[in-house]
Amino acid sequence: MPQVVQYGCDARTEQEPRIGTLYVVATPIGNLEDITLRALRVLREVPLIAAEDTRRTRRLLARHDIPTRVTSFHEHSSESTRAALLEQLERGDLALVTDAGTPAVSDPGSKLVRDARGAGHVVVAVPGPSAVTAALSVAGMPADQYVFLGFLPRRAVERRLALEAIADEPRTAVAFETPHRLRASLGDMLDVLGDRPVAVGRELTKLHEETYVGTLSSAVEHWSQVEPRGEFTLVLAGASITVSEAWSDEQVRSALGSLREAGFSAREASKQLAHQSGRASREIYKLWHEDDDR
Repeated sequence: MPQVVQYGCDARTEQEPRIGTLYVVATPIGNLEDITLRALRVLREVPLIAAEDTRRTRRLLARHDIPTRVTSFHEHSSESTRAALLEQLERGDLALVTDAGTPAVSDPGSKLVRDARGAGHVVVAVPGPSAVTAALSVAGMPADQYVFLGFLPRRAVERRLALEAIADEPRTAVAFETPHRLRASLGDMLDVLGDRPVAVGRELTKLHEETYVGTLSSAVEHWSQVEPRGEFTLVLAGASITVSEAWSDEQVRSALGSLREAGFSAREASKQLAHQSGRASREIYKLWHEDDDR
């Protein structure tokens, strides 16, 4: 393996100088305005963009009037496709984008990154949107350390084994899930891990975005009554802050009284107590306003 030395956003190796740079470009996970100026410049300047979903990428490029040529590169692309992209790097630069968010995170882009670096090319990150960090930022759970699980296994037996492996994990966990498996996954989490706080982010940054915050038991009940639609990101509390029994209304009202005196707003108090009490933030919000009406 060649020794790699980083110089800012560039790199040099002991191998012969290479021509092309692979830019790993983060793109919006929903709202097309969520893209950096640097990402737009790179996508405009490179001669070719390798995209997981060419139709979605072309919509983004059209929105920002970028004429760069796009080619397909996804999970089922052949070895010859990856070889052709490496040949492109011998002639010039290449941008890699996923269908949404940051390439190489639960996405096949890591193979191209590895091969490009192995061939002596510079690989540069152009950071931006990520469903992981977006969900963590609104979940109200500790995010100084977290475990990323990617997509949970499709089969129930494998999924439950994966959950058993983190049963005693004290760090917050983040996972992706599809709409047709959401109910089964929430049920397995409750069975394997016990009742604990969870945030279920749906369609983050999109028109129908919502974040459900409560306990696993309340989430199971909620999604049994609501048809899961869209893309889901789950943020699950670590084992050390498991809520074994949800607070009563009186316990919540008592805590709300203290937070009122401390100057918290109804929304701020609801989010904070949802983590501690095992109650959904909207339930706490309702109790706050019921007290206002008394």
